[in-house]
Amino acid sequence: MRAAAAVIGLLALLLAPLSIARAGPFSDWSAVVVAGDNRAHSGGPTKAFDNARRDVAKALVELGFDQRSIRQLSVRPRRDPTTVVGRADGRTLAESLRASARTTKGCLFYLSSHGSPDGAILGQELLRPYRLAALLDDACPDRPTVVVISACFSGVFIPALQKKDRLILTAARADRASFGCGESDRYPYFDTCFLSSLPGAHDFAALSADVQACVARKERETGAEPASEPQVWIGPALRPLLPLYAFEKPNLRTP
Repeated sequence: MRAAAAVIGLLALLLAPLSIARAGPFSDWSAVVVAGDNRAHSGGPTKAFDNARRDVAKALVELGFDQRSIRQLSVRPRRDPTTVVGRADGRTLAESLRASARTTKGCLFYLSSHGSPDGAILGQELLRPYRLAALLDDACPDRPTVVVISACFSGVFIPALQKKDRLILTAARADRASFGCGESDRYPYFDTCFLSSLPGAHDFAALSADVQACVARKERETGAEPASEPQVWIGPALRPLLPLYAFEKPNLRTP
């Protein structure tokens, strides 16, 4: 019996490092990725927001997120037959954030949609900054949290969301529009830059700077003005930890 116990203990010690090595820094994080609208700025249909939602979720898996811990929401969830997608509305968002973050150590929220100086479009509703702050405070309190909002005027969310353990990245200043929401656009400019910058970035701090540079370059090339000026805010408790949350990128491809 003692010999058997010793063998079991030795095996546990040998296998534990392998298990730890296999579990990356985001394996115990949750994510909610949302396409908040399906209309172009012209009022016609666009797939840009849903394309971003789908491909950001795929990219998170490549970064080391567990696919089972990623929830996706869309205005038209049934149009994605290969993925379980919930409806983009306030009630489902609250339930998804709360359920996905229940047993995890970190949280990520990503929204691609239209925006206004009062908030961002979420289906038939307007997601206001302090409403999102309350949802995140409830779902993921006192844990590292990354919030990415791809929408016009999305800088309006930063004051309400600021906490010591959060990183907030927005597609525009609070008083600026963002670009790339046309009927034929694959993604909004910001989402294009987010996805294309991932392969070269080490962590979310580096990614944020790369996205800012990418958006500025793309807007200059296309003559889009005034510049949207994506914003980034990093809480003091999270900033020194971000290098520890290094990206795994085995199969990432530039869009």
